[in-house]
Amino acid sequence: MAVELEALIGKWGVTWDSVTGDYSLDEIDPDTVQQFVRLSKPRLPHVTADEPVESLLRKLDLLVDGKLTRGAILLFGKEPQRRFLMTQVHMGRFKTGITILDDKLMRGNLFRQLEQVMQVFRQYLQVRYEIPSEMGKASPLEALQRREIWDYPLEALREAVINALIHRDYFDPHREISIRVYDDRVYVWSPGELPPGITVEDLKKTPHDSSLRNPLLAQVFYFAGWIERWGSGTTMIVELCRQQGLPEPDFRSEKGRFEVIFYKDPYTEERLREMGLNERQVKAVLWVKEGGKITNKEYQELTGASKPTATRDLDTLVTLAILQKMGTTGRGTYYQLMDSQTAQTAQNGLTNGS
Repeated sequence: MAVELEALIGKWGVTWDSVTGDYSLDEIDPDTVQQFVRLSKPRLPHVTADEPVESLLRKLDLLVDGKLTRGAILLFGKEPQRRFLMTQVHMGRFKTGITILDDKLMRGNLFRQLEQVMQVFRQYLQVRYEIPSEMGKASPLEALQRREIWDYPLEALREAVINALIHRDYFDPHREISIRVYDDRVYVWSPGELPPGITVEDLKKTPHDSSLRNPLLAQVFYFAGWIERWGSGTTMIVELCRQQGLPEPDFRSEKGRFEVIFYKDPYTEERLREMGLNERQVKAVLWVKEGGKITNKEYQELTGASKPTATRDLDTLVTLAILQKMGTTGRGTYYQLMDSQTAQTAQNGLTNGS
C-alpha cells in the first residue's frame, strides 16, 4: 500500500524530498548543519554559525508549516536509515563477479555517506606520484611537491557519487546505491532511470538539459559547493577521464536504474568487441598488451590470416588509433599500442567526425 501511495504522490508532481512527516528536530545532527554552514559561506554569505537550526532549515525549504521534510532528515539527520532503510550506499571490492574481496555499507546522512565513500575509494584504488616535469618553471616548494595520480580521477568518481545521491529515485524503497570496484573498472549504480526527455547521449553534450528528481537535495549540494552547474556534472566526468588518458565512461539508463562505468583499461576484450573489431584483431591487440608489439608475420601466425588480410587488419587498427606503426618498411616494421592519451584524443576525433 505504501509503495502505491508513493507512486501516486510522484504522479501528482510532489518530489520525494519535499514530503513532510512527523519528524522531530532532535533527529537533526547539529555537526552536519555546521559543516554545511561552513561550506555554503561563499554562496550563502548571510547564513551564520549561530543561526538557529530551525531558521536555516526553513530558509532551505526543508521545514514547511512547522514540519520537517524527508529531505531534511536525509541531508542532516543523525540516523536517516531509521526512517528510510535503503537510503544507503553499498560498496564492494570485487576480483570477479562472484569473488568479493571487501564489502562495506555507508549509512548516515548524505554528507556522511559521501565522505565515507571517498575514503573507501582511497583504500580500494592505487595511486602513483608524479614530479612536475617543467622543473625550471616551478618554485622550489612546488618542485618538491608530488602530484597524486589515482587509477581514476577522484573528482570524477566524487561527481558520479554525488549524482547518485541526489538524483536517485527515493520512491523505490527496495534498492540502494551500489558501487563495485574491480581491477579494471568501477560501477556506480543508483535506482531510477533518466527522466523523460533526457537521453544517455545528451549527458556527454555541453550544455544539456537537467531535470531534478530531488530539487531540495540538489539545492543544498549546490549551496555547499558540491555542484557547480546543474547539467554539467556528467560532461565534467567525461573531460576529467579524457585528461588522464582514460576511456570515456559509459552511461546507461535501463531496467529501472542509472549506471556510470569507469574503465581503467581501454582495451579489455569486451570493449574491443564493442569497438567493432573482428576476432583476429581482438586476439592481436590482447597479444600486444602482453608482449608489447607484433609484426605482420606474427599477426599471420597468431590468427591464421593471409598476408593481405593481416595488412588490412593492421591498417584498420592504426586508423582506429589503437596501434601505431613503428620502424622502417619491410622486416623492420612492427606495431605497438598507441599511448593512451593520444589514442583517446584521436578516437574522440573519429567519433565526433562520424
